[in-house]
Amino acid sequence: MWRLHGAVLFLIWTTCMTHGTLLPEESIESRCLGAKRTIRVYLPPSYAAEPRKRYPVLYIHDGQNVFSTAGTNCCFGWGNWELDRTMDRLCGEKRAREIIIVAIDNSRSRYREYRGALHPEGGKSQRARRTGSTHDIDNARFEAYAGFLIKELKPKIDRQYRTLKTAASTGVMGSSLGGICSLSLAWENPNIFGLAASLSGSFQIEKQNFLERVLRPHRGRAKRVRIYLDSGTIDFTGDDDGSRNTDAVAEELRRIGWRDGKNLLRYTDPGPLAESEMERAGLRRDKWSEAAHSQHNEFYWRLRVWHALEFLFPPIK
Repeated sequence: MWRLHGAVLFLIWTTCMTHGTLLPEESIESRCLGAKRTIRVYLPPSYAAEPRKRYPVLYIHDGQNVFSTAGTNCCFGWGNWELDRTMDRLCGEKRAREIIIVAIDNSRSRYREYRGALHPEGGKSQRARRTGSTHDIDNARFEAYAGFLIKELKPKIDRQYRTLKTAASTGVMGSSLGGICSLSLAWENPNIFGLAASLSGSFQIEKQNFLERVLRPHRGRAKRVRIYLDSGTIDFTGDDDGSRNTDAVAEELRRIGWRDGKNLLRYTDPGPLAESEMERAGLRRDKWSEAAHSQHNEFYWRLRVWHALEFLFPPIK
């Protein structure tokens, strides 16, 4: 099995030495989730050429949408994130470290897996109630997803690839619900995930649970997590793409002890693009009107994800 895997990597490397490698998608069985889950792995440009080198790892949610293989018409016409191409470009320009990226597909339980740990007043998470009802307010599905990442997927990736295993070299990233999921995972498990990124995070859900029940009651020190937060200024509901809530989250992190530019970056995408800019960026013409009124979509995440990658994985000087 390892010989075949190595041969595939060598073949791809010899034909495309300047680009990373997207491996075929893989469906893995999970006892934590009680089902299979599809993952996709990106290996950086130097992976095959430097057999002694080890790499940081970024785990990203909604994995079926993030790589160029998803095509330009996925996500209701918004297209994919082109994360592999963006990573190649940043590495080629020495603006970020080379990393391994592991993209995890979502499921029908996306909301309950991604919404983070629910906390009652006082900040302690509720114990999971496994009743099976989709209407229960509990942490069962989030805990199952976290268990899958921590107990099953990360050990598998660390065994199979040359990774840097420490929390300081392990990141988690997502958009919308995936954004709040990433921060919650890192908050609950800073010894596993020392890097976290939220793009247009849905901090309004569950009555602003993460802001009101986790951050504001916290009186301890800052955790050893490097955090990236962003938002646009308008979304499809007519609101601000979570900008006010994201500002509030950033302000609470600063109060706790996070420092801008050191272990915290808050970026605001200033506004929707002009149609000429959308055309140059490759957006389908039939999406221009919607893109003029919402930055909560894969098109805008594709354009600004480089900010997160540069901040979480700066080049070694």
